[in-house]
Amino acid sequence: MTKTLLANMEWERAPKSFSVTEDSVTLVTEPHTDLWQRTYYHFRNDNAPVLQAETEERYFSFVVKADFSDCRHRYDQAGIAVYLDSENWIKASVEYETEEFGHLGSVVTNGGYSDWATTEFSAKTKCLWFRLSRREDDFRVECSLDGERFSQMRICHLQAADGKVRFGVYACSPEDSSFTARFTDFAYGDCVWAAHDGQQPDEA
Repeated sequence: MTKTLLANMEWERAPKSFSVTEDSVTLVTEPHTDLWQRTYYHFRNDNAPVLQAETEERYFSFVVKADFSDCRHRYDQAGIAVYLDSENWIKASVEYETEEFGHLGSVVTNGGYSDWATTEFSAKTKCLWFRLSRREDDFRVECSLDGERFSQMRICHLQAADGKVRFGVYACSPEDSSFTARFTDFAYGDCVWAAHDGQQPDEA
């Protein structure tokens, strides 16, 4: 499964230095690379490298382990992404802040406007598993310290995800820095995000 998935992944803005093997992806970030659109900061950044597979499956789950032990500079980040185009995408990652803590966060961008949800995260943690699940145009992002027990980070809607989507991994360095990110333990399969069994949808 991993070999098939990686063999079908393609770069959106390939970095100058990277390696893709049968079971891993390693890339060196370049300074002043990021993904962000407008909100609050009023700037637009759309130059981070993203390695993605493409699927028409409307229900799936994707898991990967991100190693960001080389992070040393503010805002350095590595994680997962669903990048459709410059104005419609999701990213979730660990972002370096100081030697004591970082941010575990996610950004959802619909129609050219980004949001940002974060919580502080111990800088002692150097790698993390991410799991992305799709149910039509809704997505759930989870994380795990051991690849077994996952905790929900957020549920979100991506307006442009009405059919074929692309998903994968990314890393970037928004300020004047660079680091090596490594991704392993790729897995792709049936959606593990079960259908909601509580309150029923409102009637039209």
